[in-house]
Amino acid sequence: LLLPSLRARLSALLPGFKCPICSKSVASDEMEMHFIMCLSKPRLSYNDDVLTKDAGECVICLEELLQGDTRARLPCLCIYHKSCIDSWFEVNRSCPEHPSD
Repeated sequence: LLLPSLRARLSALLPGFKCPICSKSVASDEMEMHFIMCLSKPRLSYNDDVLTKDAGECVICLEELLQGDTRARLPCLCIYHKSCIDSWFEVNRSCPEHPSD
C-alpha cells in the first residue's frame, strides 16, 4: 500500500495513468485499488491442441488459423495461435476480445 504522502504526490503529478498490467486508463485516486485488483486477478488459462482443420482468423496477428497450427482456446471459447496469446498475456491479463471478463 502506498503511504498517504506518496499517494498525494502521485495524484498531483499524475491526473490519470495507463495501468502497466491491464493497459486500462485509471484515475490517480483509484490507482492503489486498481493495482490491488489487477495484481490479484488470476491470469487466464487455456487448453491447447493442434488444429485438424482450418479455423478462421487469429485476431491478434490477423493470420489464418491453419491445419497443423497449435491453437489456444480460452474459457470464453475464443481461439488464437498459442504463440500469439502467450505474447498477449505477457502484457494483458484478459481475452483480447473480452477485456472486461
